[in-house]
Amino acid sequence: MKRLVLALAVTACALGITATPATAGPVTAIPDDQNIAAVPVAGLALTLVRGSFKAMALTIVPLHQFPAFDNIITRESGWDVFATNPTSGAYGIGQALPPDKMRTHGLDWRFNPLTQIRWTYDYMVDRYGSPQGAWEFWQQNHWY
Repeated sequence: MKRLVLALAVTACALGITATPATAGPVTAIPDDQNIAAVPVAGLALTLVRGSFKAMALTIVPLHQFPAFDNIITRESGWDVFATNPTSGAYGIGQALPPDKMRTHGLDWRFNPLTQIRWTYDYMVDRYGSPQGAWEFWQQNHWY
């Protein structure tokens, strides 16, 4: 676990990602005799994980297309690998419908962010020509 947190922290620093507290409220003081830290770890970890997913996407999506890709993913799933639309059943980072379409890119499609990112990028290119084309469509329709 420590290695994972360290790897995520290094990735976040390299990308210039900053962590924000999970809550905006004050942190209760800890007595001096306790060797523990009052850190909102869950919020920090989630921020770092989403940052590392974006770093993964940058290995697939051309840099000039990344802002469009990020705009869609942020709105569709918030970079949540397990995001599920309660109405349609769309699933994952790119909100595939039906979800098992992602199987073409790997049997681990249910939980692997890299598989989902690859599928989503290929879908955008196949259907709209590019992430930018998908983003232009999304802005008109609020879906893609």
